[in-house]
Amino acid sequence: MQTPIPVTVLTGFLGAGKTTLLKHMLKAEHGLKLAVIENEFSEAGIDSQLLGDQPVQVMTLANGCVCCSIHGDLTRALYLLLERLDAGEIAFDRLVIECTGLADPAPVAQTFFIDEELRDRYILDGIITLVDAMHAELHLTQTIAQAQVGFADRLLLSKTDLVEPAAVEALRERLARINGRAAIRVVEHGCIDLAELLDVRGFNLNPDLGANLKPQLRPVLKPATPDRIGTMVLRTETALDIDRLSSFMNELLETHGKQLLRYKGVLNIAGEERKLVFQGVLKLYGFDWDAEWAEGETRESVMVFIADDLPEAKIQAGFEALAAD
Repeated sequence: MQTPIPVTVLTGFLGAGKTTLLKHMLKAEHGLKLAVIENEFSEAGIDSQLLGDQPVQVMTLANGCVCCSIHGDLTRALYLLLERLDAGEIAFDRLVIECTGLADPAPVAQTFFIDEELRDRYILDGIITLVDAMHAELHLTQTIAQAQVGFADRLLLSKTDLVEPAAVEALRERLARINGRAAIRVVEHGCIDLAELLDVRGFNLNPDLGANLKPQLRPVLKPATPDRIGTMVLRTETALDIDRLSSFMNELLETHGKQLLRYKGVLNIAGEERKLVFQGVLKLYGFDWDAEWAEGETRESVMVFIADDLPEAKIQAGFEALAAD
């Protein structure tokens, strides 16, 4: 069976530096062969500058926008790359999809959940979001910019050299409130260690919920102008009833699925020695049994939601009602 091709989705608001970062990814000495699906209306086309004699294959969509509402065009591009790969016309071992600055990354991510053949041939590795530190305050007044932050597995701050350190720290705190599970890194003029961008395994079903995860439901001191999108964390050391859990998640997805940008859980199920892990994007999710709880390990269930304006008190109460009798 063929090894699935890892896919990195690169997003961020207009002018955040996606194309500059993409050039770095393609020029760096990493020994990888990257294929790119690029938005040809980006800040500067990469074809003529980067194709050359380097081991890179560039695929540009005819309409210039991979994740604008035309879902079919991205799917065709993905299949076309596979056809050329299987025919020996091109060679690549990773794929990078650059989204437009005003695009919602959700349709791109969902493509790799919905289509069975694409799911077998590609594996979504991570969503990387660039944040322009100089213009973040203005950008984050837009819900789509907050959503780009919410979907991310990694947040990259660009243009930090153009703002005061205190402003960068305030931005870090704000981004952590919006997305408490994404690591935050600084990218300087498109340069960053590619280990921060590749093999993120953001969509793997595993018990890693991220070192940056804040333990509280919300910060004690709410900001003066709260963002619509934020991180909600549910925790309990009480074993959960799996039937009640199923009903809870089904109702949550039915009622608030469109608000749940990203979510993940590592759960302690009554009568089961293994951890139950799950994660999803909007209404699409997967789950599996993981390793057994280690001897002496605290059997704590943790659920993390990056979501748009959830009724937190109601969801907290519903979660607390999942305890096994």
